[in-house]
Amino acid sequence: MAKNKKKPSKLKQKLTDKYRLVVLNEDTFQERFSLKLSRLNVFVFGGIFSILLITLTVFLIAFTSLKEYIPGYSSTALKKKATRMTYEVDSLKTKLMVLEQFTKAIRPVLTGEVKPDAIDSIRSEANNTVIDYKKLSASEQDLKFREEIESKDRYALSAGIANKAKIVFFAPVTGNITQTFNAANKHFAMDIVAKTGTPVKAIADGTVILSEWTADTGYIITVQHSNDFISVYKHNGELLKQQGDFVKSGEVIASVGSTGELTTGPHLHFELWNNGYPINPTNYIDFQ
Repeated sequence: MAKNKKKPSKLKQKLTDKYRLVVLNEDTFQERFSLKLSRLNVFVFGGIFSILLITLTVFLIAFTSLKEYIPGYSSTALKKKATRMTYEVDSLKTKLMVLEQFTKAIRPVLTGEVKPDAIDSIRSEANNTVIDYKKLSASEQDLKFREEIESKDRYALSAGIANKAKIVFFAPVTGNITQTFNAANKHFAMDIVAKTGTPVKAIADGTVILSEWTADTGYIITVQHSNDFISVYKHNGELLKQQGDFVKSGEVIASVGSTGELTTGPHLHFELWNNGYPINPTNYIDFQ
């Protein structure tokens, strides 16, 4: 006996049943186009078309200016304009404050509260003032007091020379010096040009008190030494020590780089501070 074939389910049969889509000429009934379809084909093609349409819409919104027309999105140009207007408003407020102070100061003259004769008399008195320079000169007692204070607080040569002489500083890196210490120009450092990757060494024993990245000076590391000396190394390419690490004299703590917005090329920006004041590193270190 032949085995009875299992009939497909009604749902499967409905999905796989074939249908023909025919396009006819209305006048001649001539067949122009025909297409065999099933419900399953329609679902598959419809789903693929929907996914492609959604993907295209997302890309158009994400990568074109169309997103600016969607509620909730703001224009980049509008943000820049708003920021610029904020700065301009702050500048106008400052100018207005200065103008108000000037108007307040000159108002008594404009309203007649202060007469021109009074102004001329004040000016003439100022021009005719005789300065007695003998009273301005310091007495012998004042001179001794000033000399004593300056020798203790400003120079302190006798008090600290013995302790500071015990510290021996080594050059942090060997290279060409492009800019020296200049307090008048507020350049409290030595700029030493060297190849990228050149080891940067600690000038003496100490503890790392700062090891981080800054936008202006890039990778920066700061070491606290004895006798209140602090050495600062800026524009490094890589930092090899972390905050709290103890370093020995001559130990490699970083490498020469060109990081930060203020850099002009591969070099080391080296600073030396003592008791909160910048000092000329060449007074303590031989960079040759």
